[in-house]
Amino acid sequence: MKLVQEFKTFAMKGNVVDMAVGIIIGAAFGKIVTSLVSDVIMPPIGLLLGGIDFSNLSISLAGNVTIRYGLFINTVIDFIIIAFAIFMMIKGMNSLKKKEESKPAPKEEILLLTQIRDLLKK
Repeated sequence: MKLVQEFKTFAMKGNVVDMAVGIIIGAAFGKIVTSLVSDVIMPPIGLLLGGIDFSNLSISLAGNVTIRYGLFINTVIDFIIIAFAIFMMIKGMNSLKKKEESKPAPKEEILLLTQIRDLLKK
């Protein structure tokens, strides 16, 4: 029973639940980016390159053995878009964190003087 209780405590920690939500949202975001690349970005690029459908690009080696490098190109573009989006998100978070850190903390003397002033007003 102790093992079950330990697992329950671990699974209900805020970090684990937050991580699970992040993974689910990340998977959904990945599907959106895949659709963006396959359905929106690659068709115009293929049209500009002479009507090429990247998803159908492949090399047949022997019989049913094929190298589908067109799907690989789509996957690489998916990765680049997702990596760039994550980079921009982290960059934004870091800039907010720097702004918070750059605020000077009030000096102890100023706090003391403020307290004295407030007491004198009373």
